[in-house]
Amino acid sequence: MICASHTETARAPGAAPAVPPGGAQAIGGRGCGLIVQSFLMFSLSVLLLAALSLRAQADASAVQTAASTNGNLSGAFVPVAVPSGQRVLLSEVLLDESPGALWARFRFVAPEIRRSDAVEAAGGTDAAAMTFERSAPDMDHLCESLALEYLRQHDLAATMVVISLSDRPVTFGTQDPDATQFFEAYRPDGDSCIWEAF
Repeated sequence: MICASHTETARAPGAAPAVPPGGAQAIGGRGCGLIVQSFLMFSLSVLLLAALSLRAQADASAVQTAASTNGNLSGAFVPVAVPSGQRVLLSEVLLDESPGALWARFRFVAPEIRRSDAVEAAGGTDAAAMTFERSAPDMDHLCESLALEYLRQHDLAATMVVISLSDRPVTFGTQDPDATQFFEAYRPDGDSCIWEAF
């Protein structure tokens, strides 16, 4: 086979000398530069992996920055998009069998949520305040778009999904009277989350 870049070595269509004029090529053999091409492919692969690694580090840094912009938020939080557009960060997923069946608890930090009574006490003029009523559709969305997919991916048969929003990180099972927290419980049913009263 004659490499396209070395067609001058052919003497007649489809015929080539056993050894190209000037002797065999020292690198790559047979005149096609296979070693050079392999080296270039390897170098490009290394550069691509380095670029992907830098991108992953930048994404992780962006998550850390987003999480730390609200005073005491730190640690590994994952931003999640919700219909209202409020900032919501996944803080942890807990699998709890203490209720007698498997409950999957998806805990989120939503720094902008506010109690309705606090909004009213401030004059009730903030129509954009992220009260429970405005956050409820976000919790429905989180159950159907994130929780159900998580259960499918991990082959979990949870009888209940609990979505919680908190305006600050709160350790599970502890009380923080200063924290605003919203909870909703759902029963997974195929591709739907059926709301259950707590």
